Amino acid sequence: MLNEIENLPAGLLDVKVEGLLDLLGGPTLLHLPGRQPEPLFVTVLAHGNESTGFHALQSLLQKHRDGVLPRALSVFIANVSAASQGLRRLDGQPDYNRIWPGTVTPDVAEAVMIQQVVECMRARRAFASIDIHNNTGINPHYACINRIDNRFLQLASQFSRTVVYFIRPLGVQSMAMSSVCPAVTIECGKPSHEYGAEHACEYLDACLHMNTIPEHPVASHDIDLFHTVATVKVPDDVSFGFGDDAADLQLVKDIDHLNFRELPAGTRLGWFRQGMKLSLDVRDEDDQPVFERYFDARDGELRTMRPFMPSMFTLDERVIRQDCLGYLMERLLPKT
Repeated sequence: MLNEIENLPAGLLDVKVEGLLDLLGGPTLLHLPGRQPEPLFVTVLAHGNESTGFHALQSLLQKHRDGVLPRALSVFIANVSAASQGLRRLDGQPDYNRIWPGTVTPDVAEAVMIQQVVECMRARRAFASIDIHNNTGINPHYACINRIDNRFLQLASQFSRTVVYFIRPLGVQSMAMSSVCPAVTIECGKPSHEYGAEHACEYLDACLHMNTIPEHPVASHDIDLFHTVATVKVPDDVSFGFGDDAADLQLVKDIDHLNFRELPAGTRLGWFRQGMKLSLDVRDEDDQPVFERYFDARDGELRTMRPFMPSMFTLDERVIRQDCLGYLMERLLPKT
C-alpha cells in the first residue's frame, strides 16, 4: 500500500492535487537528501480536501530546485485517493488523521501502513515533524501540540503565537510523532486562501534551516496558549441545519465566526425543535460525556453554560458528520 521513494518524481512540482493518484498510485513517503542528515518530516493531504500543505511543498521544492536542501526532507503524501475527488476521505475509508499509532483502530490496513511510516522516521532520526492542515470554518492560523514541552512550544510558536494543546482525538499524526521528535500540527485556514500556502512554505523553509530547536521557554508575551477540553459532535439521530426550520437542531448561521472568540456564559448558539430534549455528544479528554458542563438546553435554545473558546466550528455538514462540529478550549498559562 505504501510507496517509498528516494527521488523527486517527474511532474511532482507541477501536478495538481487531483492528479496525484495517477502520478503516485497511492500514499507515498518521499525522502530527499540535505546538508544535515536528520530529516524534517512533513505530512500533507492527511485529508484529501486540505490542499495547502501540498501547494506549500511544491513552492518549497521549487525554491530549492537548483541547490541542496539545508536539511534532509521526508514527506508523507497521504490520502491521494480522496484528494483526487476533493474530499476529506472517501466513503468506507478511515480518517487518515485518526489512524496513527495510538488509534482505536490499529488493525485496519491504513493504520498498519502508517505504523511503517512512523518506524521509518524513527530509524532516520527525524529532526522535527510538521503535519499541515486546513480548516473549513473561520479560524486564524495556529499550531497544535500534544506535549507541554519547551521544544514543542518553540517549534509551534515559530508558526503562530496562537498555540493549542490537545490530547483528543486519538490517532493523530502529531501525537504519534511526538514519541520520535518535536511535533506540531499547523492549521492554515481555508484551502482557498493563498496566504495559507505561502505561510506554510515560509515556515517549512525556516524549519529546514534550523540547526537545533531551542529548549528554553517561549516568552509569555510571545504566545497565546489554549487547551482543548472537549469535542462536540452532533449525534447521528439528530438532524441539524443552519436556520433550517425542519431540522431538530438549528445552529446560528455564522457559528464558524465564533471560533477563537472567548464566549461568555449564556451565548446563544442555536435553537431546537419544540418538545425535543436535546443533547449533543460532548466528550472531555477522558472520553466522558460533559454536555451539561458546557451547554444549557432549555426553553428551546442552545446556550453556553460557562465561558469557553470554540475552535474549528464549521458550516460543512459532511465534515460535521464525518468528524465533529468543533472543539471547546480554555486558556492555559505556559510555565516560565
